[in-house]
Amino acid sequence: MTDASASLARQQLAAYNRDPSMVLQMLRNLQMEQNWITDSDIRILADGLNTPQTKVRALIDFYSFLHNEPRGRYDIYFSDSITDHMLGSRESAKLLCDLLGVELGVPRADGTVTVSLTSCTGLCERGPAVLVNGTAIDRVDEERAREIAKLVKAAVPLDEWPLEWFFITDPLRKTGPLLDQSPSLGAAIERAIELGSDGVIAALEKAGLRGCGGAGFATHRKWDICRSANADRRYVICNADEGEPGTFKDRVLLNKYTDAVIEGMTVCGITIGATKGFIYLRHEYEFLRTQVQRRLERRRATNLLGKHILGHHGINFDIEIYMGAGSYVCGEESALIESLEGKRGIPRIRPPFPVTHGYRGRPTVVNNVETLCYAAGIVEHGEEFFAHPGEEPGWKILSISGDCRAPGIYEIPLGTTIEEICKMCGAENTRAIQVGGPGGVLITPEEFDCKLSFDGANSAGSFMIFNESRNMVDVAVNFTHFFAHESCGFCTPCRVGTKLLVQLADKIANGHGARMDIAQMERLHGLMTQASHCGLGQRAAVPLLTNFEKCPPCFAERMSDKEYTPAFDVEAAIERSRQIVEEEGRPR
Repeated sequence: MTDASASLARQQLAAYNRDPSMVLQMLRNLQMEQNWITDSDIRILADGLNTPQTKVRALIDFYSFLHNEPRGRYDIYFSDSITDHMLGSRESAKLLCDLLGVELGVPRADGTVTVSLTSCTGLCERGPAVLVNGTAIDRVDEERAREIAKLVKAAVPLDEWPLEWFFITDPLRKTGPLLDQSPSLGAAIERAIELGSDGVIAALEKAGLRGCGGAGFATHRKWDICRSANADRRYVICNADEGEPGTFKDRVLLNKYTDAVIEGMTVCGITIGATKGFIYLRHEYEFLRTQVQRRLERRRATNLLGKHILGHHGINFDIEIYMGAGSYVCGEESALIESLEGKRGIPRIRPPFPVTHGYRGRPTVVNNVETLCYAAGIVEHGEEFFAHPGEEPGWKILSISGDCRAPGIYEIPLGTTIEEICKMCGAENTRAIQVGGPGGVLITPEEFDCKLSFDGANSAGSFMIFNESRNMVDVAVNFTHFFAHESCGFCTPCRVGTKLLVQLADKIANGHGARMDIAQMERLHGLMTQASHCGLGQRAAVPLLTNFEKCPPCFAERMSDKEYTPAFDVEAAIERSRQIVEEEGRPR
């Protein structure tokens, strides 16, 4: 280890006041600075935090973007989401590996570069997407892959790469009350103080706002339970760990509507009696961190954050950004809290729920970005802000990607049919739509009359469209690999079950599937649903089974009508050996 590396590790300890709960931030900073974490770094942090080295190493093993081995000067990740596949990510990744003389996932021998795959990077409509040393670049087609190879070979520093590569634009295709608004800074806060806690809770209840992250729990109930819990401190957490494949709405809201997010958190803090909030920002959104931090500082300077907000004595609330390090399960609120406390992001056993026993054991509201934005609008403008003339009150922001003419962000009233949404985005000859991510709902054309709803076609924001040219086996296989990659490994049913599902999925994809394989998947699904610790394991078999049920022709192309077939063709495997033996036996 160099003196510089040792100095950097000690700087992290000093910067975070040797707080053990900030160890993940220290490790992430070391990773971002050096592209790896040395054994000496681990020893220095462990000694400085008075914690075993094994605990520090366990964090590095758990989070995907932390490494105890050198990754090289350029650490490159291609998004492995299915929508990136559809835009050519695998072809671009293979080309870049060939040009750089590197094997996928293996650091090059000279220590220059590593090219790997990662889960969805939240740039689904702008793929193929990559991360280079944690910085996002979109539209990495084969031409751009060639340009990247030239820059890496010439050892051009990342900050000298073409500036336009790093501009991530946000396509707003259809706007509603939230995306149309230009919020008056502090207006929602003033109104929250005027209404008081009871008034804010009542406004949210009348509006019918529910959590927009997928669960759909009534927002007013969550805030009310938290403020009523007996405790000396309470917390507000903005869940910006947007890891569901196909989802990118929170990225857009954080980028273009930053003040609405912060305003919603502040209103929540005032309502429940919290003085501290956290924005848990996913690693892949590093490119947003500086902007969000500047906006926080600007609001502090204008008395919209901090002590005595807007001159109201005793109204105190501030926000800190906490960066994730690569873990899908941290999108679950209790796992996120574990991560925020500097631990592995393993979901907690519930009850108790975070609203009564959350961060540091105190009552905590965890809401996602979209929910907080809508909450701010409702408090500022009244329940009419969230209303529309349809049957079900409320709006939803969709991240639409895949096979359509106009992928992007759509703010749509609840009650809109799937068919209407397809017309909006220009989806034609559609075979299926995956709503709510890999573990969500698969909708086929026969069901396009169903409506977007919290209790019907509920979407956490992901809306991936597949046309008739797509074989849904490939989609299901991608989703199955995603679940296996993102399994935290805590419980045996999920850790082992996802690997078995991958084997079965690959067997079908390679043309060796049979009826017994489907029966085995069904048995695994039953076991994992009953015994898995969290929702990941409980939903891991859903993509395969649902696609098999709803898109049987796709599976028929890859499967035989036999009860059982082996995972590989034995005769084909030994054919070359047989030919060699025959050739050797011929008279010369």
